[in-house]
Parts: sequence; C-alpha cells; structure tokens
Amino acid sequence: MRRFLLVAGLFALAVGLLWIGRGTGTVPWPRSSFMVNQLHWAGYGAAMTGFGLVLIWQSNQ
Repeated sequence: MRRFLLVAGLFALAVGLLWIGRGTGTVPWPRSSFMVNQLHWAGYGAAMTGFGLVLIWQSNQ
C-alpha cells in the first residue's frame, strides 16, 4: 500500500506541476492546448499538487 501511495502521489505531483505551468503560460506545450494561459488551470494544478504531497506524506507514515 505504501508503494502505491508513493507512486500515485508522485504522479499527482507531476501532473499538478504541469497544469500549473500550462495555466500560467510557462509551459506552452502544445501551443493549441486549451489550458495555456488559463489561470484557473493553475489553481487546479495547485490543488492536484497539494493532493500529491498529501499522498506522499501518507506513504511515509
């Protein structure tokens, strides 16, 4: 169970950081993406990143 939580947490963290990057326009890839320069996606990314950090923290308990 710990390994699953760690892997899921790392995945959620990576996806959240990507969403933050796209939402803020830092990662404009692909250029035709509907997420680029849309700040609400940065907010979703922050929530996903927080969720990933909680999963990683839980895997170490």
